[in-house]
Amino acid sequence: MKRLCLAIGMFLLAGPPFTALGQTGTLPQDGVDARADSAEFAGQLGQVNPLVRQRAAEALARLAAGDQRKVVEGYQLQEKNKGVRLALDWALHRMGKAETLFRIVRELNSSRHDQAAGYLKQLDSANLLYPFLKQNGNPARVTVGLLEALGELGNGETLEMIKPLRDSFVPRVAEAAEVAIERLETRIAQTETTTPSRPRTVSTAERPSPEHTWDSSSERTAGTAGVSPAVPALSSLTRHCVTILS
Repeated sequence: MKRLCLAIGMFLLAGPPFTALGQTGTLPQDGVDARADSAEFAGQLGQVNPLVRQRAAEALARLAAGDQRKVVEGYQLQEKNKGVRLALDWALHRMGKAETLFRIVRELNSSRHDQAAGYLKQLDSANLLYPFLKQNGNPARVTVGLLEALGELGNGETLEMIKPLRDSFVPRVAEAAEVAIERLETRIAQTETTTPSRPRTVSTAERPSPEHTWDSSSERTAGTAGVSPAVPALSSLTRHCVTILS
């Protein structure tokens, strides 16, 4: 029994931290720990390797590290690598500098199309892209990139907005519109399927009598505040182990 108690004690001391609902601590945010030091990533913006600089800028964007905005603005002005500069623009947008979105959209018409489209798919709302989609004379690659992002971000309003583009004669635009519409329709259908229905109202005649409800009441008491019924038993076992070991 003493060995069992020692094993339980070592587990409780060495085990991972748990929340009240039994979940482990802070989870990473898109591969970047939410507790990460933004100053560390800001320091990497001065590295020689452009890939390191780009990854650092993207990490700051995920953290929305507004405390590093001045630093990022300084590096963006002097950055020569276009891919890194695009990542810095994305970081600045996430930090609240809205005007950088124009530069990100413009990069859709470049060799950095996929990088820019990837950033646009992470926007908080499809509404931010509507003004760009409505502009006349957009290069085909810009419209295609916008449709790619809207297919990920949009809703029913977006769907109606892009349907006319299925008839576009601009190369690749009609195809991109079809793909975006298919994705939107699939996601909207899934959302409607998973929407919970309104709970049925129980009439007075259908309500169970008090003698049939004591079991569920005791179960609710045991599960209050997300505490598992097994927790009191574990606490009791721990106290018993302390008594034996002492």
